[in-house]
Amino acid sequence: MKKNDLKKLIKPLVKECIHEVLLEEGLLSNVVAEVAKGLQGNLVVEKKQKQNKPLFGEELRLQRKSNDSTAKLLEHRKKLMDSIGGDAYNGVNLFEGTEPISKSEPKQGHSDLGDPRDSGVDISSLVGNASQIWKAIK
Repeated sequence: MKKNDLKKLIKPLVKECIHEVLLEEGLLSNVVAEVAKGLQGNLVVEKKQKQNKPLFGEELRLQRKSNDSTAKLLEHRKKLMDSIGGDAYNGVNLFEGTEPISKSEPKQGHSDLGDPRDSGVDISSLVGNASQIWKAIK
């Protein structure tokens, strides 16, 4: 038997079987129902809540809390210096002029490039006279 003859014989049988499974047994309607159900139920909605301004008493409490945390930080630094010994490092304060890392998170859609107060590194001299060349091209 040739390939084409076998194909002509089997094709109607396969077609009928697929038709029976999809339509008569309800497989197609189940697939369509699942897709429609998936499209309806999984909507993601973002709600932005308005931040309430703290009341007068709360403002004072928050300020006190900030002062307390600053005092705790200074006390912690002093304990660290005492633990390494006053005469260690020739009496140099290792934490002099340091500030704690800011815990502010970047806004949505913005990249976190570090502290905005940090001027960064000057890279103008990396490419030699490229800035002068660009000025000349303009």
